[in-house]
Amino acid sequence: MRIAIVDDIASERKCLNTELDVQVARLSLDSVTFEYASGADFLAAAKKERFDLVFLDIYMGNENGVDTAQALRRFDPDCLLVFTTTSTDHALDGFRVRAFHYLVKPCTEADLAALFDEIIKRLPADDRYIEVNAAGGPIRLRFREILYAQHHQHQIHIYRADGRETVARQTFREFCAGLTDGRFFPCSRGVIVNMEHAGDFDGADFILKNGKRVPVSRDLAKAAKMAFGDFLFGRREK
Repeated sequence: MRIAIVDDIASERKCLNTELDVQVARLSLDSVTFEYASGADFLAAAKKERFDLVFLDIYMGNENGVDTAQALRRFDPDCLLVFTTTSTDHALDGFRVRAFHYLVKPCTEADLAALFDEIIKRLPADDRYIEVNAAGGPIRLRFREILYAQHHQHQIHIYRADGRETVARQTFREFCAGLTDGRFFPCSRGVIVNMEHAGDFDGADFILKNGKRVPVSRDLAKAAKMAFGDFLFGRREK
């Protein structure tokens, strides 16, 4: 995920960047943040490579952030736009440029946490990852890489879409806690599956698209059926 902070005050950019680091770490987002001191500099960069999310100050010297947003919308209708401001006087203008949110300065960690909990629902699935301690050291695995994982003898065996297996030494609870979205279903006390890679659920097993069957404990079968249906429905809605 590419994030832009557009603000003419360097200290404000630095402060927000630090606060964003907390949120992207909390949600395991694979992101990079760029800072721009003017709307013109931001627009020049956005025309070369699009951003997923921009925090745009409304009052910047001789520039108005709403004007920058209007210019952005002429070539990028999808970027999530968050105005950072000391006032919501431009709320109607924000509506016209399809602003996602207003962040009133000074914002708190709770404000940003609530905002990112909403943002995460709009972001592509490919932007999520988990960091695990493998034999060769810490590695990041994108959620979409994981087929399923199994706990065995104090280790997590993670089976990946490319056919490789990664072994991590941690508790199953710790591992599952890092898989922070609805595509993962715990099939039993020591197995979790990524429903993104499931082609079907037959009442007893998730049948992955590569033919592998991942058993579900009998007492979780009903919940698995519902979870898989909800996941498929949600994916179609997107």
